[in-house]
Amino acid sequence: MAAIETDALTRRYGEVVAVDSVDLTVEQGEVFGFLGPNGAGKSTVINMLLDYTPPSSGEARVFGHPTRTEAVDIRERVGVLPDGYQLYDRLSGRRHLEFVVQARGADDDPDEILDRVGLDPEDAERNAGDYSKGMAQRLVLGMALVDDPDLLILDEPSTGLDPNGIRLMRDVIRQEVNRGATVFFSSHILGQVEAVCDRVGIMNEGRLIEVASLDEIRDTVGVGTTLHVTVDSQPDLTISDLEAMDDVSNVRADGPELTMSLSDSTAKARVISRIEDAGATVTDFETTESSLEELFAALIDEDETAEVSA
Repeated sequence: MAAIETDALTRRYGEVVAVDSVDLTVEQGEVFGFLGPNGAGKSTVINMLLDYTPPSSGEARVFGHPTRTEAVDIRERVGVLPDGYQLYDRLSGRRHLEFVVQARGADDDPDEILDRVGLDPEDAERNAGDYSKGMAQRLVLGMALVDDPDLLILDEPSTGLDPNGIRLMRDVIRQEVNRGATVFFSSHILGQVEAVCDRVGIMNEGRLIEVASLDEIRDTVGVGTTLHVTVDSQPDLTISDLEAMDDVSNVRADGPELTMSLSDSTAKARVISRIEDAGATVTDFETTESSLEELFAALIDEDETAEVSA
């Protein structure tokens, strides 16, 4: 059984289509990155998964439970860090955790959870109204962890966090997956997603335009490995000669350095052989993988170009 399934999930606000016929499956035990620019429809999908917002059409299920009719059963198995949350300014961090533990009928130790999310005993006694944005984010993450949920839904979880807080958040995600939980991780900060996600889904203008692993996306958009080659002399071949090779594009020359994109990393050996066959010696080379930002930009650009053409 999948952790999350949606069939043609759609949400309209008058003439505006916020989410347009989204078909999505998230398997149990995976970290799924749900990506897109602000306003792409990510939070609206999450609100429909939790039955905070009803779909205009289509259906969503969480662990097989339809969200419209079995929301109570779903919420018992889900921990949520929402994008727009409110804390009680006059309640301490510990009292927030105690309230959630009691409401869920759990036996968690609030102090253990506070320590896990990086809030020390002094922080725990402070009123939440005195918390910084990062401290509040840590507290709400801790509240989402109460009662070992089967599914963690994290909507922009790194908001307000410093680098230490971001590393801690990633550690928590790995710990949750190691105990068997599923993590649905919505963000527009792509580099942070890249470090933890098994697969990603990319939203643009309300539509789900891609679901795949990063390697599969690299293959799809042809933005994969960048090869940097240093030679001792100019080889007897042109940029066009290199770009005529299979899986090679965007060749650039800057003195003794050649840089090119490879859609298949195995092309590296063929490129180096071709350069040396042309009379140059390769003195150094380095490969780098395309970042998620580059893949994301390429997919969004392809999608928007296709929309204009249509």
